[in-house]
Amino acid sequence: MKKTNSNISKWGVVVFPGSNCDHDGLDAIGRICGQNAIEIWHKEDHIQDLDGILLPGGFSYGDYLRAGAIARFSSVVAHLPEYVENGKLVIGICNGFQVLTESGLLPGVLMQNEKIRFICKEIFIRVERADTAFTTEYKEGQVLCIPIAHNEGNFYLPVDELSVLEDNNQVIFRYCDKDGNVTDEANPNGSVNNIAGIINEQGNVLGMMPHPERRCDPILGKPDGEPLFRSMINHITTR
Repeated sequence: MKKTNSNISKWGVVVFPGSNCDHDGLDAIGRICGQNAIEIWHKEDHIQDLDGILLPGGFSYGDYLRAGAIARFSSVVAHLPEYVENGKLVIGICNGFQVLTESGLLPGVLMQNEKIRFICKEIFIRVERADTAFTTEYKEGQVLCIPIAHNEGNFYLPVDELSVLEDNNQVIFRYCDKDGNVTDEANPNGSVNNIAGIINEQGNVLGMMPHPERRCDPILGKPDGEPLFRSMINHITTR
């Protein structure tokens, strides 16, 4: 597939053995947002012509060793540092977030959920910043209803590194209640500071545990996830 005009961005959705949310990502970017979205096998090493890359949810390599630990050695992930250095956008959702932390493209680690069980439900997250490449279609403080489905979503950073992350305003989404209050009760997995999504210092890599691609089609409920993809697309097509 070729980019046909400046208003159409070209996206690659990476497929690992065990990925199960790749088609959700392709549908959100392709059918819902009208962009050029293609599957990229994890052994691919030609990615520099893509405008954006999505690392989808699922169980890459069966989550053996730990989630994302094997996928980090794939060819695509090995080429991501150069891709990111060139200013291109990368989003990792759920297992994709785990891959990004394992590869060092984002700080922190995703541990087993605090209650040691798989969680699959809709939760609320609060938009902490509306000035990033991923959030310009939202308002700061806006509350989104987005599904989660994970066993290892408990985000952790040592206190000193966490302070740097917070001081740099790299936290983009926090778990909250329906009114936007950040509380322990609203934290589904025990993540430190209720963190649900973060960006890198450069601002072009986002990792998040909730699944915005599952809330893009109105038939699935209020499409709170669609503005995230619209934000990325606008960033790409207007720069």
